[in-house]
Amino acid sequence: MASPAVTHTARPLDGLRFTASGPPALAGPVAEHLRLLGAVGPDTGPPTDGDGGDAARITLADDGYGCADGPDLPTRPTTHATATPATPATPTHATATLRWSSPEAALLGVTDEATVQAATGIMAVHGRRDGLPRGLAVDYATAATAVLTTQGLLAALLARARGCEGAAAQPHTYVDRAGLLVVSQYLAASGAEEGEAAELAPGGPPFTAADGTLFELETLDPGAWAGFWRALDAPADAVRAGWRPFQFRYATACAPFPEALHATTRARGWQRIRDAAAASGAEVCRLRTLAERAAEDDGAAPWTLAPYGPGGHTPTAGPRAPLTAPTAVTATAPPVPIPIPGPLTGMTVLEAGRRVQAPLAAHLLGLLGAEVIRIEPPGGDPLRGMPPTCSGISARWLALNRGKHAVEIDIKSPADRLRLAALAAGADVFLHNWAPGKAAELGLDCADLARVNPALVYAYTGGWGTGRIADPPMGTDFMVQARTGVGEAARPEGEPPAPSLMTLLDVLGGLLGAEAVLAGLLLRERTGRGVRVDSSLLGAADLLTAPALLRARRGERGRRPAGFRTPLRTADGWIAPADADARAAAEASRVLADLSTEDALRALRARGLTATAVTTDLADLHHDPRHDRRHEPDPASHVSPHVGPHDSRHVAPHVGPHDSRHVGPHDSRHVGPHDGPHVSPHDSPHDDPHHDPRCPGSISRDAHGAAAVPDPWSFV
Repeated sequence: MASPAVTHTARPLDGLRFTASGPPALAGPVAEHLRLLGAVGPDTGPPTDGDGGDAARITLADDGYGCADGPDLPTRPTTHATATPATPATPTHATATLRWSSPEAALLGVTDEATVQAATGIMAVHGRRDGLPRGLAVDYATAATAVLTTQGLLAALLARARGCEGAAAQPHTYVDRAGLLVVSQYLAASGAEEGEAAELAPGGPPFTAADGTLFELETLDPGAWAGFWRALDAPADAVRAGWRPFQFRYATACAPFPEALHATTRARGWQRIRDAAAASGAEVCRLRTLAERAAEDDGAAPWTLAPYGPGGHTPTAGPRAPLTAPTAVTATAPPVPIPIPGPLTGMTVLEAGRRVQAPLAAHLLGLLGAEVIRIEPPGGDPLRGMPPTCSGISARWLALNRGKHAVEIDIKSPADRLRLAALAAGADVFLHNWAPGKAAELGLDCADLARVNPALVYAYTGGWGTGRIADPPMGTDFMVQARTGVGEAARPEGEPPAPSLMTLLDVLGGLLGAEAVLAGLLLRERTGRGVRVDSSLLGAADLLTAPALLRARRGERGRRPAGFRTPLRTADGWIAPADADARAAAEASRVLADLSTEDALRALRARGLTATAVTTDLADLHHDPRHDRRHEPDPASHVSPHVGPHDSRHVAPHVGPHDSRHVGPHDSRHVGPHDGPHVSPHDSPHDDPHHDPRCPGSISRDAHGAAAVPDPWSFV
């Protein structure tokens, strides 16, 4: 089938300017995202502290903001009840505010990347392979916050362009909330009713060949796993014992293999290992250095946006009714307050996602107000039952999929593919992360769905993008980490390179996928065309390693110095100093080792040094005052309660023969926003008694008892 006419790559913020103030570590990464999206900023280098104090402010406006005749994004009339009346075109303007943490958490030492990693459990999860907390030598939480802040700005502009109620609301983001979001799956599992399916113990890849080559191994097939090790003459009992931790390492962030497997590869040459992989169907990837990646990096943006079609199509303005038909609320339903809707209210996202990347992207769009309809195979997503569970549903699955519909469709069936196309005809977004070429094989590629919906934003979140890497290996998180130098960047000098077993790229790739969709939706508003959107784990890797790659290109050391972000022991735990105070704090490490954590922090504060306690058990986050927002200041302080999809109730849709809600073990009625009065994470009967469920900034529990992190933005 011929592709629809595709224009040159376009950018949704062309014609807009931005200003940035506040700490460069916060404002700088957001400014770079805005430039990639087409906005023009100051030419005087990175943002400065200005008058921002501990907060950064990013303002987007057109050249005529404040003038009657400036360029603008159109605001069209709409008759939907939740939209504003028809208004004339108004100048474009949006401002985002971002901070390291709430004022309360800042008082407890959460003031930079290192202390956010410590407080939110990132150090604990990343350190599971080694059996002790470890700091990531890349600015992971800050990178995630930059993406989330850009999402907030795009969503605010989109709401304004659509004429939505509450369109004047502005996004506020916090790095510590971003930190909680990126560990949300691990946090949910830590509070589940049952234990992990695999042991949480030190160990894991990479493996080492006889010549010292470090490499990652990947396969999703137990037969290929066994065949690879048989070809290397590994002990059969070690091969059997190693499969389960290998299979679950994406979930547990560790893989305690039998030592015999590591001994086997150390006794085999790299070529023999490659031959064993080729013969078995497994894949291996040598860990590349930052210098190697810098030499081949093409500097491409982490996504591409391509309008298609003849143009002239005007998307429906304002929120519209969902695809599914709601039924009436019963007379016994309690009165429900109606909040300001999220910026994507009335939009529909059709998601055909697997594992983390696409489901997380769709989850974020749902938090912004979109109705998300999840396409699952007959019988439901098998990952719904993956241990550990809460009320019979996987805690990790809930962390990514609560609040979604579930519709069963067999994509191998021609009739069901027509059903999927019919759903896409009424959707705003179709989002998937199928294997490369699968969509075209099924007749569900962009060209196919453009025929039924020329205004569709067609989004693909993949592993490697298109043609940027020659002969890439399997596009999974750990293989992409290995191939792009993340394994080297994540650890400081003096430590062997090793990809993190925390799913750094799956999560960051999901965030980038949501950002790309929002950019595509805004571009559609400006052009009247459908938009094809592509994002990848490769883009996430490049975003995460950008500072290290820049240092490498300058001929400097790409990696951080030895000891960087190493937590310090206390008599009863660990503390993490702020990066700026790390050297001075390390000089006192012998004294701190004999003090309790509380006394050690007090001693450092007395010296004028900032540090915070390291979370070592994620279950403790439920009671951690650093993440309790019960006493947040009012909006005047740039911190506000969340107003959006979690504060609204939805009425139940009609369940017909082509809209199969899962019942019994696959019951999604308590997860989907349109399956009866919605039980949100903030009013669940299973709420943690240590937290007030009316406080949207606190970690809470959903209707199944699974931990739910606060939304990453507040719109004020």
